[in-house]
Amino acid sequence: MSIYLLATLDTKGAEAAFVCDRLRELGMQVELVDCGCSGEPGDRGRAVNAAAVKATQIVSAAFAAGKVDGVLAIGGSAGTTIGTAAMRALPIGVPKLMVSTLASGNVRSWVGDKDILMLNSIVDIAGINRISRQILNQAAAAMAGMVAAAASPKSQIPNSKSDRPLIAATMFGVTTPCVQHARKILEDAGYEVLVFHATGNGGQAMESLIRDGLIAGVLDITTTELADELVGGVLSAGPTRLTAAGQMGIPQVVSVGALDMVNFGPRDTVPEKFAGRKFHVHNASVTLMRTNAEENAKLGEEIGRKLSQAKGPTSILLPRQGVSAIDRAGQPFDDPAARSALFDGIRRTRGSIELVELDQHINDPAFAARVADRLLELLRSAVKPLAARL
Repeated sequence: MSIYLLATLDTKGAEAAFVCDRLRELGMQVELVDCGCSGEPGDRGRAVNAAAVKATQIVSAAFAAGKVDGVLAIGGSAGTTIGTAAMRALPIGVPKLMVSTLASGNVRSWVGDKDILMLNSIVDIAGINRISRQILNQAAAAMAGMVAAAASPKSQIPNSKSDRPLIAATMFGVTTPCVQHARKILEDAGYEVLVFHATGNGGQAMESLIRDGLIAGVLDITTTELADELVGGVLSAGPTRLTAAGQMGIPQVVSVGALDMVNFGPRDTVPEKFAGRKFHVHNASVTLMRTNAEENAKLGEEIGRKLSQAKGPTSILLPRQGVSAIDRAGQPFDDPAARSALFDGIRRTRGSIELVELDQHINDPAFAARVADRLLELLRSAVKPLAARL
């Protein structure tokens, strides 16, 4: 079992040697990759980026050759940038552990949509002392444990449930009843449902798995990340959200869950330019802002435009009575005019994509059943041509 250890040996040589020794004591083979610079690098940012590219190439080639069982890296900002770049190039399931001075902050830019473990180094990685010794020892033990567990016979036992075709579904707290009800229908029909929390990272991870060819169909109930991307909230999944399924040609059923809201942190972190807007304080850490009619029109047009390019069977289902738990009669974000603007935007740009409008709320069981049933119909129709060829 071979561990690839990435470190800038010009500054982290002693620490890397310590980790190497500990991994070998635990029965692991270690391939040490020096990501440091010799001499004066000149433009440090350019040097770090070049090292990240080269480290990614080295690790990817080794993995393709069957030589990588896990990747461990140690470092500060440069080491974290280099190490996690290599890790993000590997498939989900390969153990990845980054010991970083930056692990206690927002790590989204380094983790991305992959299963990277971030371990806070507590102190700077600058020598072996009573703190760093414990942290680096933990890192070596964790990596050895993950690799050994992945290679154990029990981990290879087939799981009948995991052999089912995979459905990706998107959910937020305010669309949970819909997704949970639809999930039950899909699972009863023989599918395994992966639910992605629509918090930016969730949408990115789903799109990545779709592009990896692992997903048979998509139930994209909760497209709220589009609102954060458009308006400037904190849970954007980027501009390519809602494109992977269409590009891959797999069946998808899409709705407009939680597009009534943009997400921010605590109330005092909301940008001043939004003063006067309608807000709902979800809790001390989450503030929701109601999207207005103009924003909803743009979101509808974006959804219709993106889905009109889909290469596979696609259906849009709209709940006229509300798109989230707090967007319905009597709730704080109820806004029929904004919903109409959203739906009109979709109608203008959807092209020939099927559009079904239901006089129901998104969390009504009847709506959940309808979206699940429609996805099952699309999945069945998609496999018929293949079956005919076989």
